[in-house]
Amino acid sequence: MPSEEFTAFQAAMAARPAPPPVSSLDEQRRRIDEAMGALPLADGTEAALLDAGGVSAIECRPVDLPDDAPVLVYLHGGGFRIASALAYRAYGSHLAKALDGRVLLVDYRLAPEHPYPAALDDSLAAFRWVVASGVAPSRVAVAGDSAGGGLAASLALRTLAEGPAPAAVVCCSPWVDLTVTASTYETNAERDQLFSRTSAEEAAPLYLAGHDPTDPLVSPVFGTWEGAPPLLVQVGGIEVLLDDARRLAEVASAARVDVTLRVYPDMPHIWQMSYPAFPEAVEAVAELVAFVRRITS
Repeated sequence: MPSEEFTAFQAAMAARPAPPPVSSLDEQRRRIDEAMGALPLADGTEAALLDAGGVSAIECRPVDLPDDAPVLVYLHGGGFRIASALAYRAYGSHLAKALDGRVLLVDYRLAPEHPYPAALDDSLAAFRWVVASGVAPSRVAVAGDSAGGGLAASLALRTLAEGPAPAAVVCCSPWVDLTVTASTYETNAERDQLFSRTSAEEAAPLYLAGHDPTDPLVSPVFGTWEGAPPLLVQVGGIEVLLDDARRLAEVASAARVDVTLRVYPDMPHIWQMSYPAFPEAVEAVAELVAFVRRITS
């Protein structure tokens, strides 16, 4: 059963007046940035806009940052077409405070203006910029949620061939199969109010732009995972992406990767971003942080 705090949070969200429908993708992006970008930073943290190897990014960090702090390169969700580093700035600051490290929010280019491989190229460039700045790859983890979780997995596969690889990868509610054929698109359709087969079928072609959806660099469940870094996969039990997460964990585990799959019962898509509003979000972020600390220490 979900916690009382989660139930109350969901009720409060449902009671909010529904916003008017958006007229364009640009308006949807603007609304998200205005609403989420206005959220306050975690106490004791700061955020700065910077150029990460030619890619715009926002770095969140505690004001008193340890000299040997780990770095978490974070790739936001949004179906490859919406959201931004600004929209994730508050959440990134909470992650940075919990980690006691740096969190680099990558403002990768969005589809349909910039289809594959633009988002992956930008994510990889930002990761390499961190390493080039003098941080050992063993101190750098990569994480993301939804489409960003898929990008984190794709980055891991790409760095297996090109190097250097991150020390660890975290995929939260990951979208890792752009063929959109998982059975949980149907079995969890009525319970998942944040993502759907329709959303996936609208977003995938914009990102793919005719590219093969079974290419492992867009759908990491089709990849060869031998030699990949440790992987943490978190997913909610009511998500349409539940099977994506399970299959990613199965494929990586079959390749003898150190994999942890956590299915949080009754949790919706990217519930982690509601941290610290209810215990399940706190637990998930604590697990993420402990995993990154363990691997990068």
